[in-house]
Amino acid sequence: MPAVAGEIDGPRLAPRGGAARRLVVFLHGYGADGNDLIELGRAWQDILPDTAFVSPHAPEPCSQAPTGRQWFALTFRDPDERWTGVNKAAPMLERFLDAELARHKLAPSALALVGFSQGTMMALHIGLRRAIAPAAIVGYSGVFVLPNNAAPDAIAAEVKSRPPVLLVHGDRDDLIPPQALFHAAEALAALEVPVEWHMSAGVGHGIDGEGLRHGGEFLTRRFGLRG
Repeated sequence: MPAVAGEIDGPRLAPRGGAARRLVVFLHGYGADGNDLIELGRAWQDILPDTAFVSPHAPEPCSQAPTGRQWFALTFRDPDERWTGVNKAAPMLERFLDAELARHKLAPSALALVGFSQGTMMALHIGLRRAIAPAAIVGYSGVFVLPNNAAPDAIAAEVKSRPPVLLVHGDRDDLIPPQALFHAAEALAALEVPVEWHMSAGVGHGIDGEGLRHGGEFLTRRFGLRG
């Protein structure tokens, strides 16, 4: 199925041995593209059988990385640019998720979102606003975006679903401080979203083997593949 003009697309991994029963969508970070995360799918194929993986390229070229993409611009001049950005990018991503589920003839509950950095911002924003909750959200090295430092209850009316969330962060992250994990966990808990977290020791702005393992095991549990 070719991409529609003006829409997003990216690399895919077909399920091993038959039709997909689950869909994992990777949302990459600022300045990367879909190829950056699709390898996580290869690492998880053995523990997530009958799962399709897709990693769309974000819609905009990145001004700070000419060969990369961005879900939205980051200038750090506007204190509300993350909030503006996630809302601007959300409709196109929503259409992509619905199209991918339809491609595989899957229910919305068969979806999991896995984000890194800016992709985590998108995963949390979209996942809590889906009419039917995804099976899980895994957020690496990211932020839970709220409007201009507002309290979580400022968006309570927008929350339509409360999928289980796993947050993973490196304790040496010098791009998004590790404290962002705790701020996100507290805000999600205030919205009654079930959240777990893991802090990776000695890790910067990236995903180590332990973080990868925790993410894969979380998805297997939330998809009902392991107790």
